Amino acid sequence: MDYINTIDQLEAIYGKPGAPSLRKVVPQMTPLYRKWIMASRFCVLTTVGPEGTDGSPRGDEGPVVMELDAKTLALPDWRGNNRIDSLRNIVRDNRVSLMFMVPGSNNVIRVNGTAQLTDDAELRARFEKHDKQPATVIVITIAEIYSQCARALIRSKTWTSGDESADLPTVGQLLAEATDGAEGGETYDREWGPRAAKTMW
Repeated sequence: MDYINTIDQLEAIYGKPGAPSLRKVVPQMTPLYRKWIMASRFCVLTTVGPEGTDGSPRGDEGPVVMELDAKTLALPDWRGNNRIDSLRNIVRDNRVSLMFMVPGSNNVIRVNGTAQLTDDAELRARFEKHDKQPATVIVITIAEIYSQCARALIRSKTWTSGDESADLPTVGQLLAEATDGAEGGETYDREWGPRAAKTMW
């Protein structure tokens, strides 16, 4: 199998991007990009570090990020699995990307930029929900914002194909497989729902 190893080879296959795909890029929040991002309760945060890349789903009851100013977004680090892979990466390499999604829309909005972590008490308090605050907040400086091509979500019928999860393995089953049965299984799955409900925030 021959692999593509140069930009020249790559561009010979794909050609030049269409003009709109370049002109839609903005360096900060605009009224319409703001409306779109503030409608998003879910995004994927991508980071990079010495061990490689990390993609982390982030979700909230309302807007998944808060706008601090036109060049700055704040993303609370709500309770997760405590691996803190994304946070470790940000401390060592501050480059980040966020992909914002809204159910029913085939468009995805991308934000590229840099990030820093803070446990600033006043900022954490701005996110307080259910008497809980995030342990830290990711503060993102925007380098560029643009919309992604909608074809991926159209092809995959992400919002229109219905629930296709019936035959998927549970996390307990995945954990049992990964540990040769030492952990996971029915007990993990049975206890997960109540545990998550108590530790959502």
